[in-house]
Order: sequence, then C-alpha cells, then structure tokens
Amino acid sequence: MSIVTTILATLVAAEFFFILYLETIATTSDRTAKVFGMTTAELNRPSVNTLFKNQGVYNGLIAVLVLVAVFGFASKPAVVALMLYIVAVAAYGSVTSSPKIILTQGGLAILTLLSCLL
Repeated sequence: MSIVTTILATLVAAEFFFILYLETIATTSDRTAKVFGMTTAELNRPSVNTLFKNQGVYNGLIAVLVLVAVFGFASKPAVVALMLYIVAVAAYGSVTSSPKIILTQGGLAILTLLSCLL
C-alpha cells in the first residue's frame, strides 16, 4: 500500500473519529448543530440525542476498521472495500439528506479509492 493511500485512509479515519466526537460527546453543541443543520433544541430531544450517540459509535467503529485495515493488516482490498462502503453511504446520504454529504463525508474516501486504483 502506498504512503499516499496510507495517509488518505488515516485522514478518513480521523474524519470519522471527529464525527464520533460530534455525535457522541458534543451531541448538543452549537458546532454539532451547525454541522448537521439542526438546532440545539432538536439535539437536546432525548430521542434525537440517543440516535446521535448510537450513530456516533457506528462512525467510530468505521474509523477503527479503517485503521485496522491500514495498519493491522496492511490490506489494500480491505481499504478499498471500506472506502466503497463509505462512499455508498455518503451517496445515500446525499440523496436522502443533503447533496453536500457526498463531498463532506465521501470526499476523502473517494480520494483514497483513487489512490488505491492508481
């Protein structure tokens, strides 16, 4: 695996750890509200708060899997599979939620995929 792919995949993991932070630790912060286009009042609703925390754990686990694929197994096929999954989820989010998600959540994963294929 190239150093470029390793760096990009690590940045993808960092991005997902940041999402974990926003959704699980800073769930009701102004920054989280801004990132997700919601009000802090919405984020303070118990049902929304619980959903965000669960989603945050999911995003954190994706970050862990990316790091394991890169540093634990040094497996390009595993990195490609994870990046394809991330891009697919971002594409779904861009259709169902906000078009910008394909770039904000999927942009680094797309670059990582390209680095794997070149």
